[in-house]
Amino acid sequence: MLLVLAGCGTQDDLFPSSSDRTPPVQPGSSGSAVSQRAPDFTVSDSLGNIVTLSSVIPPRKGAVLYFTMWCPTCDAHMSYIRDNLISQPSYSNVVFFAVDYVSGSVAEARNAELTNGYGGSGFIVLADTSQTILNLYHATMATTIVIDKNRIVQMNEQFKAAKLQDTLAALP
Repeated sequence: MLLVLAGCGTQDDLFPSSSDRTPPVQPGSSGSAVSQRAPDFTVSDSLGNIVTLSSVIPPRKGAVLYFTMWCPTCDAHMSYIRDNLISQPSYSNVVFFAVDYVSGSVAEARNAELTNGYGGSGFIVLADTSQTILNLYHATMATTIVIDKNRIVQMNEQFKAAKLQDTLAALP
């Protein structure tokens, strides 16, 4: 078996290094990585209103994008965000988006929002029916992104409550 693996050129995988091989990010360049300028998007929210990132952030301190599939894990994360962040006065100048990338229409996104108990929750549900935002930010279920008032990505990773709170607290 070892000979087969060696012949496939996977020797590096057998002996992983601790070095980070992620290409360096140029701060201020456009992209979804931390320190990059967040790409703009235009989608409908679950009420049919057109939302663009560039029109939402300037008057606010920042934005949070949480990518949801409306599953129990997403519900636990979104409940935490609703109960511990959205409801706090210190985060009143941050907009919270739940990015629904699984519903096929604005009406389905609204139905999922209401069925899962998030109508009037403080989240703006974005109906990402063409997966535009999902692709722009290289996201998947439970990806949590924080973007500051200058549209610089401050966090882009799977949901972590403490990391999200720390990132929001550090927004300029």
